[in-house]
Amino acid sequence: MSWKSRGAESASKSAVSRKWTILFCIGCFCAGMLFSDRMWSVPEIKGIARTERHEEETLQLVSGCDPTIKDVEHEQKDVYGEVSKTHHAIHTLDKKISNLEMELAAARAAQESILNGSPIAENLKIPETRKKRKYLMVVGINTAFSSRKRRDSVRATWMPQGNKRKKLEEEKGIVIRFVIGHSATSGGILDRAVEAEDKKHGDILRLDHVEGYLELSAKTKIFFATAVASWDADFYVKVDDDVHVNIGTLGATLARHRSNPRVYIGCMKSGPVLARKGVRYHEPEYWKFGEEGNKYFRHATGQLYAISKDLATYISINQHVLHKYANEDVSLGSWFIGLDVEQIDDRRLCCGTPPDCEWKAQAGNVCVASFDWSCSGICKSSERIKEVHRRCGEGENALWNAVF
Repeated sequence: MSWKSRGAESASKSAVSRKWTILFCIGCFCAGMLFSDRMWSVPEIKGIARTERHEEETLQLVSGCDPTIKDVEHEQKDVYGEVSKTHHAIHTLDKKISNLEMELAAARAAQESILNGSPIAENLKIPETRKKRKYLMVVGINTAFSSRKRRDSVRATWMPQGNKRKKLEEEKGIVIRFVIGHSATSGGILDRAVEAEDKKHGDILRLDHVEGYLELSAKTKIFFATAVASWDADFYVKVDDDVHVNIGTLGATLARHRSNPRVYIGCMKSGPVLARKGVRYHEPEYWKFGEEGNKYFRHATGQLYAISKDLATYISINQHVLHKYANEDVSLGSWFIGLDVEQIDDRRLCCGTPPDCEWKAQAGNVCVASFDWSCSGICKSSERIKEVHRRCGEGENALWNAVF
């Protein structure tokens, strides 16, 4: 073949390959356009749809035709009702938690008593009827071995006896007991005398505690722990055996605070911290309260105070780590520092003896408790409490007619 014919054939192949190249490029371009169009079309459509919906919603809001506006207005009207329901639900839950804590404390106290073999074990074997019963208050009258005359004077005045005391528990939900521990020589003559007294009257609560004036803080802890384990009540009250109490008025006073789960009621004070040795109410740990001359934190005076079930349960659960100061009322107040507790200062819990409580009763403001500040109780109470009861007592009908 000549070179001319080879050149012509080469030119022809070159022309064909250029055509295929052009066609291939055009095909790639079309495919790219098609792919690009599919990639961008969906967002564009969504964007347009969103824009259209936004415009429609705007028009509805402007025209006032949006049906959801009525729902919003309705929700605003019901907001206070919903808040009230929520508050009620929280309160109910708080009460349930409190009940569970109380049951836990009772179980722990019973277990410890059984394991330690303490005398209180028998007291903690509570009948089923008592476990299920709900009481308004348990009143513990703090007493000592040497105070038999005081106990008899209380029995003869403001503390119902016999069937009346049982009726008070069943109808009014009020339990009253003298509270005492045991002597250093357990089972001795002092303990046997108290056991005989209890067999006669059935109104003494024995504690797993060695009696002693300097051990009142410990006795207070054990009393609340024992009372919580023995009775399910709204309030637990401690009162001294040389104080006159109007039980009906006390019950009505406490019943007004049932809605608050953590309440501490008494005559609040903040006395000086006594650093000098040898004086009454000396505080060995005075240095904990700052410089000499400082005052205690606010707390209820020790003649009579009441605490709600949650606080009594708290003491029962934590009794082994709660610090004891020299003065029992100071110790109690210190246990509640840092807790969400409502302190109620009610001066009717610390009226004076006649004529003070008598004038107040005549004015329609019956006192809850009466005593002499100079004696930290009624001076010569075993001799004078009958007179105080006659002149300042609420009357028997006031108790039995009271509704708590």
